[in-house]
Amino acid sequence: MESAEIRRRWLSFFEKRGHTVVPSASLIADDPTLLLVPAGMVPFKPYFLGEVAPPHPRAVSVQKCVRTPDIEEVGKTTRHGTFFQMCGNFSFGDYFKEGAITLAWELLTSSVADGGYGLDPERLWITVYEQDDEAERIWRDVVGVPAERIQRLGMGPNFWSMGVPGPCGPCSEINYDRGPAFGAEGGPAVNDERYVELWNLVFMQFERGAGEGKDAYPILGELPAKNIDTGLGLERLAMVLQGVHNMYETDTLRPVIDRAGELTGVAYGAGEDSDVSLRVVADHMRTSVMLIGDGVTPGNEGRGYVLRRIMRRAVRNMRLLGATGEVVGDLVDVVLGSMGQQYPDLLTDRRRIETVALAEEAAFLKTLKAGTNILDTAVSDTRSAGGTVLTGDKAFLLHDTWGFPIDLTLEMAAEQGLSVDEAGFRRLMKEQRDRAKADARAKKQGHADLSAYREVADAAGPSEFIGYAHTAGEATVVGVLVDGVPAPVATEGDEVEIVLDRTPFYAEGGGQLADTGRIRLASGAVVEVRDVQQPVPGVFVHKGVVQVGEVTLGAPADSRIDLARRRAIARAHSATHLTHQALRDALGPTAAQAGSENSPGRFRFDFGSPTAVPGSVLADVEQKINEVLARELDVTAEVMSMDDARKQGAIAEFGEKYGDRVRVVTIGDYSKELCGGTHVHNTAQLGLVKLLGESSIGSGVRRVEALVGADAYRFLAREHTVVAQLTELVKGRPEELPERISGMLTRLKDAEKEIERFRAQKVLEAAGGLAAAAQDIGGVAFASGRVPDGTTADDLRRLVLDVRGRFPGDRAAVVALFTVVNGRPLTVVATNEQARARGLKAGDLVRAAAKALGGGGGGKPDVAQGGGQDPTAVEEALAAVERLVTEAA
Repeated sequence: MESAEIRRRWLSFFEKRGHTVVPSASLIADDPTLLLVPAGMVPFKPYFLGEVAPPHPRAVSVQKCVRTPDIEEVGKTTRHGTFFQMCGNFSFGDYFKEGAITLAWELLTSSVADGGYGLDPERLWITVYEQDDEAERIWRDVVGVPAERIQRLGMGPNFWSMGVPGPCGPCSEINYDRGPAFGAEGGPAVNDERYVELWNLVFMQFERGAGEGKDAYPILGELPAKNIDTGLGLERLAMVLQGVHNMYETDTLRPVIDRAGELTGVAYGAGEDSDVSLRVVADHMRTSVMLIGDGVTPGNEGRGYVLRRIMRRAVRNMRLLGATGEVVGDLVDVVLGSMGQQYPDLLTDRRRIETVALAEEAAFLKTLKAGTNILDTAVSDTRSAGGTVLTGDKAFLLHDTWGFPIDLTLEMAAEQGLSVDEAGFRRLMKEQRDRAKADARAKKQGHADLSAYREVADAAGPSEFIGYAHTAGEATVVGVLVDGVPAPVATEGDEVEIVLDRTPFYAEGGGQLADTGRIRLASGAVVEVRDVQQPVPGVFVHKGVVQVGEVTLGAPADSRIDLARRRAIARAHSATHLTHQALRDALGPTAAQAGSENSPGRFRFDFGSPTAVPGSVLADVEQKINEVLARELDVTAEVMSMDDARKQGAIAEFGEKYGDRVRVVTIGDYSKELCGGTHVHNTAQLGLVKLLGESSIGSGVRRVEALVGADAYRFLAREHTVVAQLTELVKGRPEELPERISGMLTRLKDAEKEIERFRAQKVLEAAGGLAAAAQDIGGVAFASGRVPDGTTADDLRRLVLDVRGRFPGDRAAVVALFTVVNGRPLTVVATNEQARARGLKAGDLVRAAAKALGGGGGGKPDVAQGGGQDPTAVEEALAAVERLVTEAA
């Protein structure tokens, strides 16, 4: 029975018995305590905790889950996987133990014709909590399970809680006996490899107190409403129903294993090490596709790091199996084919999933190539010095310079028998973060001692900002700093920091860039202001260059901002508020601001979203914004207490600190936010807002970029010109462009494929001649030579295997071919079974050739690949292989 059918039967069975079908929630957990959904009950957690009233008394779901604590066990056991599907049926104060037990038994043991799974009742074993007499009685007296197949276990395996004070209760597990071939008899209490747990029934009837572990907490009493939470592992049931030995051989993972084997030339079942790698690849690639499908993108933190680590482990295992080129595209395609029937959204979103996956593979292959060489050198140096621990500074170098995740360094070092000084690595990472923070502060503060600004504030008081109402004004110079040091005077050419007692210049903050402009002193001196910051509260520091004259402390001054720039920034800032509101309207309150930058004529806005925003939704958001502009809404600002602002529903701006009195910017009846920035007076002043698109900038955070006003108009004008030019080129109408260009690209790809096919055919045509020209060295057929430069690694490998296949099976044969690609020599060597019986292994031969080429290589005994740096050494490398063949013959 295929996995998709198992899923369908599960939902159908419970729906017919009064359960509401609840679709799987996203893998991105709607829970601040979780990165990813690890269990089927997570979406129902608020109901079990009593935080929200359940909308229905019974529910059923098949929930996507990801768990990574046991990632090192993936591929080594029959059951560990990072992605799995948890089938669950739930009762919120409706049926309890007898209902859950009888429903479970009915579904598992009913015939396939009657909608069940058709399991043999004689092979099902039951475990119950050691004190749960009621559950045992139901299994024995109501269902009819013989007492000898019911086992009592302690709190660890058979009592459940969320790990925190709240609902808890005993469990009853249904286990399937796979037979004597899988171990000793005696039930699940004796052997959980033979007796595989399929289904866990949790009877939530108690409330637990605080405590550690699975059993070190008190039971406070019974819950007023008793609930049912069950979980059946779809992959485990598929393993049983499909008659395979482990979850990796089921219908959703075995095709990935087979494709990985085809790409690497390593058959599943050939050896334990290679089988583990193939299983890791299958599991991790499926998990990667499911995570990307739910909007996770590779990154260095949180969910993004989980995805990056999983993807890179998959790619690296493919390299260990012998893959030399890009493989992720092929593997993603197989995963989409195996999972798309259950989750059609994956197929709809195929292009985005493939794009994200391919980009991560390309980035990692660059990292792996450089980092592996550095790691190998570090390992060699450590061993030469008699050490067994890779130092923290070497691990840090790999991470900081080559982008090697620490987990990968730990794994690769362990494979070579070394541990890693993690504590030293973490210390260096912390020092780097501290330096980065200090540098960021220094750049904003001009490397000045903050005490100098505090002295200005103490002596002259805070600067008065008049920029909301005025764009110019008279002031007095109350502070001058040159090179970060207080000075009485600054002369022409000096980079200077000026503090005024009052200023129209807006200091950077709240996502809005600072004003620029000029300060003119009564003496005739002129300062070009390039930036404005507030290193300490209330002190506006104008950073710039003295263009003319001298700036002296206490001098009167006239300050004027760049009015055109201010207006362009104000339009962008008002547009940001409108975009924020439009996104919240479209996506819900989770689309909260997570950062912004308001620049002249353009802005970027970051917001929370677990998944990418569909293009249609983004188009609706853009339309809504421009409709609001056309309504000519007034933009007003009012200072009020924080309590009053909250009562009016004002949205707090990301990253800002607020006092008791706050400024609330209101745009008609559409938007209301706390904001200290500058804005237009009416939405009509914005003219036009054009959203350029959205993208991910981190786990669960998206970014919209947009143009405003004249910048938006110029963009659309350029787009129109491009469309007109393309229309002229294809001799069609604008609306026909997508179809016509798509057709042209398809024809181009077809032509490229035909060229590639022809080129590969020409390469393979040489196989007959190479085989015919083989030398006989002591009874070993030795076919060797250099093929035309530019032959790809894949084509060279195919040619070598083709030549090897032309020798009769009873004759020992060695094939060693060379080429040069982009100035670098490349070799592939293959041996047949008769040659290997004489001790001629492809890996040994390739290493000898690669050494002569000034590089390295390796592979399996039957086929291996290597390369180097010196293209002039091909003849020497070929001779090295021939010497080894001669010695063995």
